[in-house]
Amino acid sequence: MHDQLFWFFSIAMLLSGVLVVLGRNPVTSAMFLVLSLFFMAGLFVLLEAYFLAIIQILVYAGAVIVLFLFVIMLLDLKTENVRQFKRFGVAGALVVAGALAWKLTSVAAAIVPAAGAKSVVGTTEAMGKLLFTQYLLPFEVTSVLLLIAMVGVVVLSRRETK
Repeated sequence: MHDQLFWFFSIAMLLSGVLVVLGRNPVTSAMFLVLSLFFMAGLFVLLEAYFLAIIQILVYAGAVIVLFLFVIMLLDLKTENVRQFKRFGVAGALVVAGALAWKLTSVAAAIVPAAGAKSVVGTTEAMGKLLFTQYLLPFEVTSVLLLIAMVGVVVLSRRETK
């Protein structure tokens, strides 16, 4: 059952990702991106990384997509016109996709799963230890950048009263 769920979530995530790229309407593409992010959260649940799954849904499928939709609505983007693809470009894309699929299957076939290994991926404890030991400097730089962005938003949105 675990394998079937993995394949379902993986294929559904890939298909919705393709629909994000191929969508002509930006709002529809954003909705397919939400769907893709939900399927990725399902993959995190299969890895028993429940914290990452919840963060995936709350942060990405919630906040980031709302931001995307806000920008799309502000820009008033229209539906994209249909373009004709050149045969050489389509053939090249198919060759590259085939080579990538072949390489991925050969790498996946060589991977041997560890017997009885306990999953520590995505636990809150493991994330906290990594953030405050190995990734402390990037974490602090990101915090300062977010603080600067918040101050910038306040300064830009402040109206002058005379």
